Amino acid sequence: MSAVDEAFAGDGPLAHVLTGFRPRAAQSGMARAVEQAIREGRCLIAEAGTGTGKTFAYLVPALLSGKRVLVSTGTRNLQDQLFQKDLPLLRQALGAPAHVALLKGRSNYLCPYRLENVVDFGFRAGFSAEEADQLERIRRWAKTTRSGDVAEVSDVPEASPLWRSVTSTAENCLGQDCPLYGDCPVVQARKAAQEAQIIVINHHLLWADWAVKTDGFGDLLPEADVIIIDEAHQFGETATQFLGVSLSSRQLGELADDTLIERTKDAPDMGGLADAATLLKAELTAIRTMLGAEQRREAWHAVAGNEDVSAGLKRMEEALLTLAAQLKLAAVRGKGLESCWKRCDEFIQRLETFLAEDTEESVRWFETHRRGFTLSRTPLDIAGEFARFRKARQATWIFTSATLSVSGRFEHFSRQLGIADADCRRWESPFDYRRQSLLYLPPGLPEPGGCDYTRAVLRAAWPVLKASRGRAFLLFTSHQALAEAASILEGKSEFPLFVQGTQPKARLLDAFRASGNGLLLGTASFWEGIDVRGEALSCVVIDKLPFASPGDPVVSARLEAIRRRGHSPFGVFQLPTAVITLKQGAGRLIRDVDDRGVLVLADPRLTSKSYGRVFLDSLPPMRITRDPGVVRAFFADPPERVPA
Repeated sequence: MSAVDEAFAGDGPLAHVLTGFRPRAAQSGMARAVEQAIREGRCLIAEAGTGTGKTFAYLVPALLSGKRVLVSTGTRNLQDQLFQKDLPLLRQALGAPAHVALLKGRSNYLCPYRLENVVDFGFRAGFSAEEADQLERIRRWAKTTRSGDVAEVSDVPEASPLWRSVTSTAENCLGQDCPLYGDCPVVQARKAAQEAQIIVINHHLLWADWAVKTDGFGDLLPEADVIIIDEAHQFGETATQFLGVSLSSRQLGELADDTLIERTKDAPDMGGLADAATLLKAELTAIRTMLGAEQRREAWHAVAGNEDVSAGLKRMEEALLTLAAQLKLAAVRGKGLESCWKRCDEFIQRLETFLAEDTEESVRWFETHRRGFTLSRTPLDIAGEFARFRKARQATWIFTSATLSVSGRFEHFSRQLGIADADCRRWESPFDYRRQSLLYLPPGLPEPGGCDYTRAVLRAAWPVLKASRGRAFLLFTSHQALAEAASILEGKSEFPLFVQGTQPKARLLDAFRASGNGLLLGTASFWEGIDVRGEALSCVVIDKLPFASPGDPVVSARLEAIRRRGHSPFGVFQLPTAVITLKQGAGRLIRDVDDRGVLVLADPRLTSKSYGRVFLDSLPPMRITRDPGVVRAFFADPPERVPA
């Protein structure tokens, strides 16, 4: 018996440290597959259903291999869980002496230099009383923290704009020229990672390492023998953020603000510098006004012919060039001003790349926010780039998630990354879905798209919500549908409502759990990565099949590119992407062996369209009903609970 098999045995080391541990064939089977992939240097794509225990299934062979392993996750929450809970427990259980490190992107760490700047000069730019209080909390924390990880600061909201002032980016970091380089938490975290056997990172950092190999610190990540990608269904989409070009009014505004602060410190006599920074901020405001009051996300050609927008961009470019000229003169005054000059040149290059003519390999688009805008050029295909990434890394790659296959096949995922040499394996969830759950397809609903569709969905779901006594997620495919549903239910629901956007995500979930009978209304960010176990969540309602909007500029361009290659955009992209998203949403329902619940899929296309069978075949093996009486009976007469 191998060490991996021993670890998962009924009398093995995991059983000794985990209360209630029971051997699971799927978990040990996946662990053996990971062990074999590491030993033979083969690429593995592993789908493990909810409850399999896939985290331990890859961490145990990684720890026992003795090789250097990068574990990349899709979210910082999973990063923290792996580093703070799972890996310490496994090291204790296995007696593994492996050195483990946690490494996040630089925006997750305090920048002592920028904090010092804000404390000494920032209030001249005008902060509110609330932000002053937040700054004082951060300043006190900075004196005692060992890691500098901003996640330690629970009493300053994650969305506070102050965080951008006291953390750094690749653009504004001074690197080794920083006077506080020796105290830098980013430097210390990267040094720890260089010395570790297991390094826990995230997809953003992994792609950033490939996209920008040097940023003042040298390589972001150490070389590794094995790279494990958890939440792998997010991996390809993350790549597009780093392989393209993006420039935002926020980045440019922060450059102007930093210039003003550094001028106050080192070049107060250079009035032209202040004038140039102020002019840039004015041009940013003007362009935001020209792009319209509403928030939008569209292809660039929608405004490319607008003379006002073109003239505004020209003036913004001229303001950047003017600022660059002033900063070049001021760069000798201090490292901060020199850094601002380099950033300004980088932004000018990005703007030039964005303004270049369209190609078949990328799409230009823009997005407006309440006070700003973003200009982006996004690649349509990442397979070739990932092939170069794999070749450069020379590591064993292991991809895992609960949602990688469509009707049991992995072509969509492997095609997206251009992987032709992987061993593809699936392990079903150990949960008894036929006993623990019910899939309800409400009869008589209209086709989606009608003006009363959301109201009809709520009307069809209401008897289920009454039977479940609330305790439900209502997941929507658009913010518009979410807002409409919240408006309909507000003041009329006998159950407390928790609506995405009204509170921070973690606080909203805590309040939902504590209510005991709440309805939580959410969109994309609540379809995955949410774990509510027990009776607090007994029903999940999904309004529509989650097809990506063909009106989205990136989606539209991808569909056209697939069409040009002679393939069906629906079959190659739209359908498999929607299936994987639906699997994620449905996966919120059953999270443990004792959970019970009803999944309501309201979209009538599941039965009226031939492709509906693809969705149904990709879901866990639930009993299906169209009879609301069966739903009421499910909640009224629960079967005997499964012993732990």
